[in-house]
Amino acid sequence: MPHLTHTLRHKAPQLALMFITLIWGATFITVQYGLNFSSPILFVALRFAAATLAVALLSWRSLSAINLYEVFAGFTIGAVIALGYATQTIGLQSISSSESAFLTALYVPLVPLLLWLCFGQRPHVMTWLGAVLAFMGLLLLTGNGLGALQFNFGQIMTLIGAIAIAFEIILIGYFAKRVNLKRVTLLQLAFASLLCFAVAPWLGETQLPEFRLPLVVVLLGLGMASALIQWVMNWAQRQVDPAQAAIIYAGEPVWAALIGRLAGERLPILALFGGLLVVLGVFISEWRPKLFKSKTKPQT
Repeated sequence: MPHLTHTLRHKAPQLALMFITLIWGATFITVQYGLNFSSPILFVALRFAAATLAVALLSWRSLSAINLYEVFAGFTIGAVIALGYATQTIGLQSISSSESAFLTALYVPLVPLLLWLCFGQRPHVMTWLGAVLAFMGLLLLTGNGLGALQFNFGQIMTLIGAIAIAFEIILIGYFAKRVNLKRVTLLQLAFASLLCFAVAPWLGETQLPEFRLPLVVVLLGLGMASALIQWVMNWAQRQVDPAQAAIIYAGEPVWAALIGRLAGERLPILALFGGLLVVLGVFISEWRPKLFKSKTKPQT
C-alpha cells in the first residue's frame, strides 16, 4: 500500500493530464451544440472570456504581483492558443470532424520533432515509440489517412492549428517552472480571448450572439472546463516534458469518440483498436527499460 501511494504521488502530474483529456474530450459535443447559437470565432472568444473570469475569481489576490515576464509568457501562450482554436474552428466549416481530428492529431509526432529541430532536445527513444503508436492509433480512430490530404483551405487551416497546438505544449513546458501558475493561466486565457475578439471582425463576425440561456450555460461550463484544463497543463508540465505530454493529450479524441458512442454514435472495430493503441502509446512513452537506462542518459 505505501508503494502504491508513493507511485500515485510520483505519477500525479501524468494522472492529472490523463484526467483533463477526459474533460477535453467531453467538451466536443458541448462545442457542437454551442455553435448553434454563435459564430465560431466569437464563440471561442466568449469561451475564453468565461475561463478568464473563472480564474480571476479564484486567484485575484495574487494578480497585483504580475510582472512583465509573466505578461510575455501569457501573451505568447495565449497567441498560439487563439491561433490553434481559431484555425481549427475555421477548418471545421469546410471539412468533416473526423478529418479535423486526424489533422489535429499531427501535433503528437510534431512536438518531439520540433523539440529536436528547434530546441536541440532529443526525446527518449521510448517517447518516440509512444508518439508513433499514439499517432497510428489516431489514424485508425479517425478513419482518415495521408491519402485523404488534398490541401484544400479547410485542411490547411487545420494543419496550421495542429502546429499551433504543438507550440502551445512546448511553450507551456518552457515557461511552467519560471512563472506563477495562477497569473500566467489567467493571462494566457485573457490574451486568447482578446485576440479572438480582435480577429473576429476581419472574418466577418461583427455581431455578438444573443445571450440566450442555453448559450450562457454552455459558455459558463466550457469556461470552467477551459480554466481547469489550462491550469492543470501549466502545473503538470512542470514535471512532464512536452513530448510525453503530447502523447497523453492524444487521449482527448479517444474520450471524445467513447463519449460519442455513449451518445449513440457507432464506432467500427478498427477505431476501437486505434483507441487502444493511443492508450498503449501513453504507457510506452512512460516506460524506461533497463536496456536504455544502462546505455543512454534519459533525455527530456
